[in-house]
Amino acid sequence: MEELHLVTDLALILISAGVTTILFKWLKQPLVLGYIVAGFLVGPHFNLFPTITQTAVISEWSEIGIIFLLFALGLEFSFKRLFQVGSTAFITAGVEIITVFLAGFLTGYLFGWTTTESIFLGGMLAMSSTTIVIKAFSDMGIKKQKFADIVLVVLIIQDLVAILMMVLLPAIAVRNNLDGSEMLMSIIKLVFFIILWFLVGIYVFPSFFKWTRKLINEETLLIISIGLCFGMVALATSLGFSSALGAFVMGSILGETVEGHKIEKLMKSIKDLFGAIFFVSVGMMVDPQILVQYWLPIVILSLVTIIVKAVMSAAGVLMSGESLKVAVQTGMSLSQIGEFAFIIATLGNSLGVMEDYIYPVIVAVSVTFTTPYCIKLAEPLADGIERILPDSWKAFLLHHQSRSHTVNQQSEWRKLLATYLKNILLYGVILVAIMLAAFQWLNPFVWKHLGSFLSPFLIGCINAGTTILVMAPFLRGLMHQTRQSGETYLHLWHNSRFNRSGLIAMVLLKAFIVFFFVMSVLFKNFKYSPWVMLLFAIAIILFITFSEKTLRRYSRIEKRFQLNLNQKEAMEKMEHPMETSYNSQFAGNDIHMEGIRVSADTPYIGQTIAEADFRKKFGINIVKIKRGNHTITLPSPQERIYPYDKVLVLGSDAQITAFMKEIQFEDEAARQTAREKNVGFFSFIIEADSPFIGKPIFETNFRELGFMVIGIEHNGEKVMNPDASMHFSLNDVVWVAGERRNLHLLLGS
Repeated sequence: MEELHLVTDLALILISAGVTTILFKWLKQPLVLGYIVAGFLVGPHFNLFPTITQTAVISEWSEIGIIFLLFALGLEFSFKRLFQVGSTAFITAGVEIITVFLAGFLTGYLFGWTTTESIFLGGMLAMSSTTIVIKAFSDMGIKKQKFADIVLVVLIIQDLVAILMMVLLPAIAVRNNLDGSEMLMSIIKLVFFIILWFLVGIYVFPSFFKWTRKLINEETLLIISIGLCFGMVALATSLGFSSALGAFVMGSILGETVEGHKIEKLMKSIKDLFGAIFFVSVGMMVDPQILVQYWLPIVILSLVTIIVKAVMSAAGVLMSGESLKVAVQTGMSLSQIGEFAFIIATLGNSLGVMEDYIYPVIVAVSVTFTTPYCIKLAEPLADGIERILPDSWKAFLLHHQSRSHTVNQQSEWRKLLATYLKNILLYGVILVAIMLAAFQWLNPFVWKHLGSFLSPFLIGCINAGTTILVMAPFLRGLMHQTRQSGETYLHLWHNSRFNRSGLIAMVLLKAFIVFFFVMSVLFKNFKYSPWVMLLFAIAIILFITFSEKTLRRYSRIEKRFQLNLNQKEAMEKMEHPMETSYNSQFAGNDIHMEGIRVSADTPYIGQTIAEADFRKKFGINIVKIKRGNHTITLPSPQERIYPYDKVLVLGSDAQITAFMKEIQFEDEAARQTAREKNVGFFSFIIEADSPFIGKPIFETNFRELGFMVIGIEHNGEKVMNPDASMHFSLNDVVWVAGERRNLHLLLGS
């Protein structure tokens, strides 16, 4: 019976979600809001419709929904994209997260909530809704605009911070205090495992997909992807992290592979299904009596969310040196909380550190879906603010913007230090992981199976030798300098004698780190005096340094990792060389290249580029036209525009948006005419008075009337796809394909 209840509840959830989303789509409202309303209608607090009985089981389904939502977000996530818009996104995210967190914490404190509840509230309000913003950008066709790029990177940073919160908040909730050292260790542990998983994942999975490409179809790829997702969820949970973190990390790893876009498409239906169940379960928690009772906190929190998030996000963009218009558009786009607020609220609820009424209050705050309207309002609001600003303020903003956009070349010291620290961090994480794995699993395994046969010295040799052998290429990588960093090092050395002490210190620090790892392995496995250990360590380090075999192993690992890391970008450059090259070099500027498919209904069909005068009307330049397998680079003004051409255009965000509205124009009248056409198969009999008797097919007017003869039944025998020279005879049954509305013309003739 429980299985029947589960099926009944799922049917109720999905049917109600389907009906409400149709209604909300008709009303042009976010579908997420429809899911929450559906959950409210079938939840235990609303008895007009049938209600859910197995709420505990539905809660488990919603947890699976969270896993798929975070996995899908990870697929859209990109570590590389964090650095494509410069410091703007980092400054904006930092200002917005800190100020909104403090505003939320202070608001909760003024409401009389506990410290833990106020901390959770600040965390929930600081997170904007990635799902809602991306959906709004797609619906409005503005994903390519400059402010949209900044918003998307800010959302990526917020997602990372949300993941960090999901690690820290349980520790705070359990102890009900802020332990600085424990928080620091939690952050270090989180960063360590994220880097380790990313490095291992990029090294393994792209190569795996490359080797098995011929054996993997879409079905197998979907199964493997979901399996890897749940595998990482299990691993993260076993290490004390949340299941959401594991799903997000695996999604971000697979998103960096060539198959990332394909996996994202395959996962869409599954993500939508379980995401709907999750958001419906959120709506089930809404109690109307609580909403009425706590209407004032809901109104206050909604205003704090919209106003503070919008103002502080815009302030962050202005501080980074962007224009007032971009700042206002960015701020208005981020003035909404969403799925991470639900997840953090669910976490606080499950830990029992929040009062039951807080969850529906947060849901009520989040369902004030103003994002699409705020985005539409942003541009006229920016124009209005600019009109009333004093001239002195305008001059100050313009000066700050021009100064911030001045291109300053990185000093050689900054380049060298960035490479140096990155090298230490990445190889340090790998070496710590190998050492911990050896101490945790290898050493006990060897002692258990060989301890009764071999002496402790031989056991130590096996353990230490195996560990150092695995660590050797990474120790070599830690000491290795690329040609570029080596040239910078030598230039700084010869440029000034004051540089030399710093350069020597950098080399000595690397040597000390390598020495530390080797000594740690030796001390773990042997009990000799430190001087003996020191001699062993020096010998091992010298061997690693001058071993050609170790250098080749390191080079192979490094080359394979770099190839896997850049494989996706390399393929995109191969497919779209001009577009990717230009957009990467001018990232962050209000001008980019974009490929646009020409609609068959646009009024520019058949016109030359000169006749259309796109440059004068829209300000854009057509760089390339792809027509089937034929590519026209830098087309001449006399080149014509044809249906379904893919044109690569260069222009600003506003120029390209205006051009797209015209070039992708769809004629509603033409679509209506197409719908009225009823093309099908029809038959008729050649009667005695038919004008077709004795005529071959090619002498008839079938083609002129829009019909094609596909078969003739003559004397009981069917001839399909007859030759054009075949003659019609009395009582033949003729099968034709064409439009029903023209059939009377054919029979009348």
